[in-house]
Amino acid sequence: MKLIYFAWVRERIGREEEEIRLPGDVVTVADLLTWLKARGDGYTAALAHPEVIRVAIDQEHVDHGAKLPADGEVALFPPMTGG
Repeated sequence: MKLIYFAWVRERIGREEEEIRLPGDVVTVADLLTWLKARGDGYTAALAHPEVIRVAIDQEHVDHGAKLPADGEVALFPPMTGG
């Protein structure tokens, strides 16, 4: 699975994207955010408040209860502001 990080999520994690292989018990977006948060300090800082992170699977915005695809692209965004 390809993960892509945007804006301050990318800055805190320290990378723009990565290819990962998920453990079998990571099946939803919420599971993914919890799993990522445990991967190190940058991830912990970026995902300290996972409820505000917006997620897209294969360029379609989804909620945190959405099931993850076996393969595909998952993008993580901070909240968007208008202006």
